[in-house]
Amino acid sequence: MADFFLQALSEVGSPSVMGLIAIGVLFGIIGGSIPGFTVTMAILVVFPFTFAMDPISGVSLMVGVFVGGYSGGIVSGVMLGIPGTPSSITTVYDGYPMAQKGEPGRALGLGAAASFLGTLISVAVLVFFGPLIASFSMNFRPWEITALIIFALTLVAGLSSGAMLKGLLAAALGLLITTVGYDRNSNLRFDFDLPMLGGGFEILPVMIGIFAFSQLMGNLEKLRDGKGGDKNVDIRVTIPYRQILKDMSGQKINTIRSSLIGSLVGALPGTGGTVANFISYDQAKKFSRNPERFGTGIPDGIVASEASNNAVAGGAFVPTLALGIPGDLPMAIMMGVLILHGITPGPLMFEQNPVLVGAIYASLVFGAVVMVICQIFLVRWFAKISLIPQQILVPVVLMLCAIGSYALNNNLFDVWVLFAFGVFGYLLWKAEVPLTPLILGVVLGSNLERQLFRALELDSSWMTFLTRPLSALFLVLAVISVIFSLYQNRKIQRKHHEAQGDGA
Repeated sequence: MADFFLQALSEVGSPSVMGLIAIGVLFGIIGGSIPGFTVTMAILVVFPFTFAMDPISGVSLMVGVFVGGYSGGIVSGVMLGIPGTPSSITTVYDGYPMAQKGEPGRALGLGAAASFLGTLISVAVLVFFGPLIASFSMNFRPWEITALIIFALTLVAGLSSGAMLKGLLAAALGLLITTVGYDRNSNLRFDFDLPMLGGGFEILPVMIGIFAFSQLMGNLEKLRDGKGGDKNVDIRVTIPYRQILKDMSGQKINTIRSSLIGSLVGALPGTGGTVANFISYDQAKKFSRNPERFGTGIPDGIVASEASNNAVAGGAFVPTLALGIPGDLPMAIMMGVLILHGITPGPLMFEQNPVLVGAIYASLVFGAVVMVICQIFLVRWFAKISLIPQQILVPVVLMLCAIGSYALNNNLFDVWVLFAFGVFGYLLWKAEVPLTPLILGVVLGSNLERQLFRALELDSSWMTFLTRPLSALFLVLAVISVIFSLYQNRKIQRKHHEAQGDGA
C-alpha cells in the first residue's frame, strides 16, 4: 500500500499536476465568492477541460475546484452578507456581523483556517474508512447494488426541502432520460425516428443544462425583480494572523467535532455541505457555554460552519469511490469524470486503480494547502470578485457551458441538448421541483438498469431481492425513507397552518 501512495504522491507532486490543482483551487474560490454561482456550477464549467487529460490530471483539477469552491463561499458571506454557496449559509450568521464590527479580515482568516483543518480531517476519514467500506462492499452483487441505488434515490428525494413527492418525480424523470437510445439488447427506445437520439443523451450537456442554465436564469429573474442588487461594501481587508492563531487555539474541540460531522454527513448520499453546515452550527451552539452570543459575530460560529462544509469533501468521496454512489451533486459530476476516463467507481476501484485513489487523497491535501495560502494572500482580490454583476457573469458562464458541451464530441447537437434541458430545468425550478434528484437519476440511471437486468438474468425471481439480507435491508430503508419524509412533510404543513392561524 505504501508503494501505491508514494507513486500517487510522485504523480500529484509533478509541476504540471500541482499547477492544475492550483488553477482548480483558484477557480473554485472565485466561483464560490460569486453569490449564486455555487460549487456545482464551478465544477460543471471546468468539467469539459478534463476530456483531453489523463485520469490523474483530470481528477486533480476537479478536486482543486471542489476544495476551493467550498471555501470560497465565505468571501461574499462575510463581505456582503450573501452566502456564495448554499453550504456557507450559516457562515453568514457570525461572519457578516464580525465584518460589520470592522473585522472582515479576522472573519475571513478564521474561515480559511477552519476550512483547511476540516479538509485535512476529512482526508483522514477517507483514508481510514474508504478501504473498509470498499472491502465490505466486495460482497455486493447486482441485487444489493440495485437496492442501494434505489435507497440513495429515495433518500435524496426525501431530503428535497419538504417536497418529497416532487423529489421522487424528479428522480423518476432523471431515470427516464437515461432510457433514451439503445438498450442492452440493441433495441432503440424513445428515439422518435431522430438518428441523433440513437446514442442517448450525454450526461454533461444534460447536467449543465438542468442545473447551471436554470440557476443562471433564476439569478437573472431575481435581479429583474430587484432582489439581487449590489451592496456598497468596504473591501479593504487585512488578515490579523496573531489574532487568528489565538482564536483557533481555543477552537480545537469545535473544529474536530464540526469536521467529523461534515465527514459523516458528506458520506450520506444526497446530503452534502448545506445539511452539514446547519447540523454542525446547531451542535456548536448547543455545546457552547454562551449560546446566546451566536449570531453576533463570534469565532465559534464561523469555525463550525467552515470546518464542516469543507470536511464534506473527504466524506463525500467515501460512497462515490467505494460504492459508486455519489454523496452529493458535485460528487455526481466527479463520478462523471471517472466514467469519462473509463474508470468505474465501486468496490474494485481500490484494487484496480489504487494509484488514482491515492492521487485523490494527495490532491485533497495539496488542494487544502493551496486553498489556505490563496485565501490568506489574495483575499482582498477575492472580495472584489464577489461584486461582479450578474449581467456580466451570466452571458460569460453560458458561453463557457456551450463551448464545453460542443467540445465533448464536436457535435452541435450537444449544445442544443444543453439549451433544451436548460429550459426544461428552468420550468421545473419555477414549479419548485428540486433538481438534485433529477440529476442524480441521470447519473445513476444507466447503472441501475444494468444491475437490475443483470440480477434478473442470474435469477428471474423478483423475490430474490427480498430473500438476500443486504438488498432487503436497503429496500426496507428506502420505504422507511419515504414514510419518514411523508411524516416530516405533514409536520411542516401542520406548523405552517398553525402559524397562519395564529397570524389571523
